[in-house]
Amino acid sequence: MSPYIALTEFKNAWMFRREDLPVSDNDAEAIRPMTEPRAAQLWKQAVSTQVDHPDFFKKGDWAFAVETWGESGDWESVWDSDQTQLPEELIAHLDWDDNTLVYYCVDQRTVLETRWGVFKRTWKCFLFMDDGALLVGKKRNQVVQFLSNGSYRLGDKS
Repeated sequence: MSPYIALTEFKNAWMFRREDLPVSDNDAEAIRPMTEPRAAQLWKQAVSTQVDHPDFFKKGDWAFAVETWGESGDWESVWDSDQTQLPEELIAHLDWDDNTLVYYCVDQRTVLETRWGVFKRTWKCFLFMDDGALLVGKKRNQVVQFLSNGSYRLGDKS
């Protein structure tokens, strides 16, 4: 059994089908929502063994630790603009190769896997799910958290 579901079967697939935010067929094929069991496994490995949602991080979770987080900024004004590129601070912080595997972790049941290059092109679609979602890279320490108030936090989970 595959650890992924088809993007067309994903409950929020509409985010990637909007006419105002077009996603190429190649990019859509590279966005892979995980099944709930696989999402839970990755969440426990990469995010938290204690909680199932970013709202509930607690002592012992790297995302709860004050020292994890550094700069913060505003993603919403860029999202609302005609600019297609991620805010510069995010690109500088996540100095990853475009082929780096990334996980967009919404909660323990909802994780999407793609490549950094694909995420950079389609980030506006992903941010319809902005309720504390974490973007983490495979075998990378840098992290970004996207908050529903339109801000982000840059972090290092090492």
